[in-house]
Amino acid sequence: MLELGQGTAAPAGDLIKDVSEADFMVEVVEASQTVPVIVDFWAPWCGPCKTLGPALEAAVTAAGGAVKMAKVNVDENQMIAGQMRVQSIPTVYAFWQGQPVDGFQGAVPPSEIEAFVKRVIEAGGGEADGGLGDALAAAEEMLEAGDAQGAGETFVAIIQQDPTMAAAFGGLVRANIALNALDQADAVLDGVPSDMANAPEIEAARAQLELARQAENAGPVAELRAAVEANPADQQARFDLAQALHAAGDAEGAVAELLELFRRDREWNDGAAKAQLFTIFDALQPNDPVVLNGRRKLSSLIFA
Repeated sequence: MLELGQGTAAPAGDLIKDVSEADFMVEVVEASQTVPVIVDFWAPWCGPCKTLGPALEAAVTAAGGAVKMAKVNVDENQMIAGQMRVQSIPTVYAFWQGQPVDGFQGAVPPSEIEAFVKRVIEAGGGEADGGLGDALAAAEEMLEAGDAQGAGETFVAIIQQDPTMAAAFGGLVRANIALNALDQADAVLDGVPSDMANAPEIEAARAQLELARQAENAGPVAELRAAVEANPADQQARFDLAQALHAAGDAEGAVAELLELFRRDREWNDGAAKAQLFTIFDALQPNDPVVLNGRRKLSSLIFA
């Protein structure tokens, strides 16, 4: 389950690392030759560090590789802390091309963290938007590859950095759907700012959630298909078959059954076939062949 406001775990790999005196030169000084590195000096007993650290991690994660982060425990690495003249914690330095270029001490509000990370990225010649577009693309790739948890955490981090990105809200809904956390997906939709409620990404996510809810109660495809074959005029059985087909991943088959239902009786159940078709269309990409062919066939039936 993925919620807004949760701490975002540091992703595996090179983006965020615990660094010691043994690898500080490699992971900070040398690494900063190609990408800015933010160094967070902290300690387990430091209260403000427990707030600042996760907030920095979220901002770095959302930057999608435009900046990296090194976490240095001052209790275990006193020599580095002394060399950097760390007198209180949390202390944060940003390195670019081997040299400190920015920094601050103490806990700061999210707006200042965001501004700091943007300055660091720009100092390294990165994108002024903090790389959120790249982070969004990376999250979509993770979701497509089956890593819904990682994708969702990245979507959360993006929203924390820019709460006006409808695509990130839509992605977070879809990540929760993939995790079968439908109630949480509902909660994310409820939290979408009103001025974004009708954005295409939100409409698509809403449609996907509706279809996921239907899938929970979908019947067995074989039995429903047999019922339709036994009585082609059984509109409810055909509608249920369409839902079952979509739940099984056969969107094209579901659209075909709904089109046939509409052809037979477009007014059945207050136009349920047409409404269900639009829900499926909204849930898919506008250029999906299922959408393009389905809309064309529906139009031909409407204007026949």
